[in-house]
Amino acid sequence: MNRREFLKSTTAIAATSAIGAPAIFSPAKAQARSETILVVSESGPNNIDIHGVGTNVPGYEVAWNCYDRLISHEMKTGPAGQPYYDKDKFKPELADDMNIGDMSVTFKLKKNATFQDGTPVKAKDVKWSLDRAVSVGGFPTFQMGAGSLTKPEQFVVVDDNTVRVDFMKKDRLTIPDLAVVVPAIYNSELVKKHATEKDPWGLEYTKQNTVGSGAYRVTKWTPGSEVILERFDGWKGGPLPKTKRIIWRMVPSAGNRRALLERGDADISYELPNKDFVELKDAGKLNIVSTPFSNGCQYIGMNVTKPPFDNLKVRQAVAYALPYQKIVDAVLFGLATPLYGAAPDKPTEVAWPQPTKYKTDIEAAKKLLAEAGYPNGFETTLSFDLGFAGVNEPLCILVQEALGQIGIKCTINKIPGANFRTELNKKVLPLYTNVFSGWLDYPEYFFIWCYHGKNSIFNTMSYQSKAMDALIDGAVDAAAVGDKAKYEKDVKGFVDLAFADIPRIPLYQPYSNVAMQKNISGYQYWFHRRLDYRALVKS
Repeated sequence: MNRREFLKSTTAIAATSAIGAPAIFSPAKAQARSETILVVSESGPNNIDIHGVGTNVPGYEVAWNCYDRLISHEMKTGPAGQPYYDKDKFKPELADDMNIGDMSVTFKLKKNATFQDGTPVKAKDVKWSLDRAVSVGGFPTFQMGAGSLTKPEQFVVVDDNTVRVDFMKKDRLTIPDLAVVVPAIYNSELVKKHATEKDPWGLEYTKQNTVGSGAYRVTKWTPGSEVILERFDGWKGGPLPKTKRIIWRMVPSAGNRRALLERGDADISYELPNKDFVELKDAGKLNIVSTPFSNGCQYIGMNVTKPPFDNLKVRQAVAYALPYQKIVDAVLFGLATPLYGAAPDKPTEVAWPQPTKYKTDIEAAKKLLAEAGYPNGFETTLSFDLGFAGVNEPLCILVQEALGQIGIKCTINKIPGANFRTELNKKVLPLYTNVFSGWLDYPEYFFIWCYHGKNSIFNTMSYQSKAMDALIDGAVDAAAVGDKAKYEKDVKGFVDLAFADIPRIPLYQPYSNVAMQKNISGYQYWFHRRLDYRALVKS
């Protein structure tokens, strides 16, 4: 198919769906298809700087590929046989060497590393970038704090090519936290040129311009339509990627995305309905990789600070009423790991996520609701993120029907994706569904953010329990000093308490589903669940 035929075919798809499917190729000069990978997805970035205010998940993908961090993870074989990040093994990226001491870690930088404008990367850039991460506030600062990285004073320039990170305390999460998306290294002098008194960290400039030393740089970004990334041939953070150019197009219609894949006009897509992934896998013309979210689950959350969900028996009633298997079968088409229905005598594991012992039991739910003082039920709202309506809407309809059987009348509240995080963090939604997946794959990390009395932005239930806090803090401290027995006891303790108090009800562990042409290889699963272009190869 030549370019004219391809554009004509794409227009035909748009005409049949009544939703415009933009042409994959840009009018700009095109490189050979063998050197270009074409990615199609439902939505794109709203900001290409991970430190930006309100940067969405697609924005993480740009940041991951365009910026280096001091270290990254080694790979291992994942559950689907694909490369999967090894949470316990690290490798240098911008660093050339890492020396971990008792209360600090020292990094030697690659002496030949440069930013994409040719400026050498120096220790002052590393310090400025880490200072920025702990100072800008919002999600980046919360994430750095997860590894006890909270103050600019912790980042010390030893010489031009050496930087030291001092520990606030012993914390197992500190080193892993330096390998996530947030501690990216920026060209500090370039950003400073665009900083202002009102914007001292230059966030407005980096919102639209990549200023890193990473393997790719953004050469064109049309919000809501297209991102074009070109390989930085001077990259020193790893082996030079085989793919010179990434074209990432936003195609809102799932039907259009599937058609583009099936015809071979697009190379990769990862935001299709589960039904489509199952059908595409059965057809056998594409490679389909499905991987469970690491440290993540979809759940039903309840605001425990206000009636009726401040009543434990109401929460238990909801947990017994949910149509778990119907959700997995009819919404997920089996592409999920159930987090319900564990045997009554099954011991608690030192792991997260793991299934509760709840299962659908309408009679038990009715009995608990009556004991709670609501024999005739009550009215409430059930909220979901419209940005993920493909899963959330049918899930909420099934929940609405099930709760109706015990007298709970739910009005479904569809919140636009751009507003959902804001509404969720107001902590006023009485009943809602959401996904949380922790970047650091440790049980205590998930519980720090979701159940601890610090009441972080991810404790969307406003759950408070001194007993829970003591168990979480105890597990963190035990992990830091290698006290395995205490760690295991505390992890089992906080999991048991979460299931006993049930402020949120785990439903299932979602899968990250990716569809690729047969000639695409090198896909890797990462904690952030976005594509790593650096390893992708098109034969």
